[in-house]
Amino acid sequence: MLDEQRLFQKLTPKLQKVLVVDPAPVGVKLLTELLRTISGGSAQVWSAPNEGKAMQMVQVVDPQLIFLEHAGPGLDGARLTRLIRRSDFACREVPVIMVTGEATAAAILGARDAGVHEFLRKPYTMKDLLRRLEAVSLKPRDWVEAVQYVGPDRRRFNSAEYAGPRKRKSDADTTSDAARMLQALKIVRAAAGALKTDWAQARRALLAQAAMLHKVGQSSANPGLAEAAATLAQELPAEGQPNWRALEAAIIAILQYMPKEAAAPRAA
Repeated sequence: MLDEQRLFQKLTPKLQKVLVVDPAPVGVKLLTELLRTISGGSAQVWSAPNEGKAMQMVQVVDPQLIFLEHAGPGLDGARLTRLIRRSDFACREVPVIMVTGEATAAAILGARDAGVHEFLRKPYTMKDLLRRLEAVSLKPRDWVEAVQYVGPDRRRFNSAEYAGPRKRKSDADTTSDAARMLQALKIVRAAAGALKTDWAQARRALLAQAAMLHKVGQSSANPGLAEAAATLAQELPAEGQPNWRALEAAIIAILQYMPKEAAAPRAA
């Protein structure tokens, strides 16, 4: 009981602004009551019955945490997650927990690939809820800003509902500089192919990877990599179109750091 109370205290600051997207009022009520029990009554919970209302509410509320139903009238939880992840909302990176009574393998993997942090199967207990809240609030995962995927690192998708293999051999609770560099370079390569078709997300992906590679270059005493990353960032203007020739040259320069064994093209 003492351990549970300590966990409640750790979670309470993370539950001050919560959005629940669920067409069923009874589901919203149950979750609201549990969250307020955990937070000692301080949790503020807003609700939305469908995607349209949810997209309005995320801008107004700027939630710290989002719960959403897998599917319902006017609601596709995976699609809504993708919309939020690819938006310019301040809350685009907040933890998302998908709730459903149909925890099929397809639904779980679809949620993971949409950018959901955790999966909560109904009916659930307070213990089940606490495990998901602890995972998303107290055990943060790296953020992946790519073109095809935007969300928490899927290699650490730890939902208790998912018993399948992890995605990559390099999967680990901590990620080495070499692994971070490899993933970032793969994303740069994929984003380069989307510059003309999805400039906004390609630019955002390249900026995120440039920042990551600059950090890796500094921490691994690789000044060439750090300099190449800084140059790439400089070629990504906040407004308007880039100097395409200079940007292409910057991308080519940074991809020279791709390990030979990973040089074969593959989407990030």
